Amino acid sequence: MTPERETPNRERAASRERTPSGATAAGRPRTRLDQPRSPRRRLLPEWDPEAFGRLSERIARFLGTGRFIVWMTVVIIAWVLWNIFAPGPLRFDNYPFIFLTLMLSLQASYAAPLILLAQNRQDDRDRVNLEQDRKQNERSIADTEYLTREIASLRIGLGEVATRDWIRSELQDLVKELEARQHDGHVVFPAERPHGRDVDDH
Repeated sequence: MTPERETPNRERAASRERTPSGATAAGRPRTRLDQPRSPRRRLLPEWDPEAFGRLSERIARFLGTGRFIVWMTVVIIAWVLWNIFAPGPLRFDNYPFIFLTLMLSLQASYAAPLILLAQNRQDDRDRVNLEQDRKQNERSIADTEYLTREIASLRIGLGEVATRDWIRSELQDLVKELEARQHDGHVVFPAERPHGRDVDDH
């Protein structure tokens, strides 16, 4: 084999050794798992969804108050009066007030999505509250059923225990029986027995 033919073969072998095979053969740089990823560049600005949601709720609450209606009415009246009675060079929106219509349309186009966002957040909170109430009701029902079973078992247990009224009635029956025996024949009680000797009851 001539040296001219050996040179291309050596170059091809060296290129095969440098190029990895398998999944890493695509030529992409391997990422280090022991290092955090570098932050990606985004074209859109980043914002905190929670902060934006709270801001939308504040705006929606303000749009739903009478204060906003009063202020908007005052601004519109002042706008119209200024562009009617002000000197010509100072007027910035002559009749038919196209710029005012544009501003009101812009305000309405932003107010509707903000109100919808606030409603969605309120729906999410209501859903979480309903789920918590449902779990609380389930726990309350389980506790009530447990207490009911315990009370029933206590009642069953108390049915087998001698109560004060039952003992009193038994003692009254025993006293009546002893009084009846005393009337039929002399019955000597232990208190009536003389000291030092036994008395035959027969």
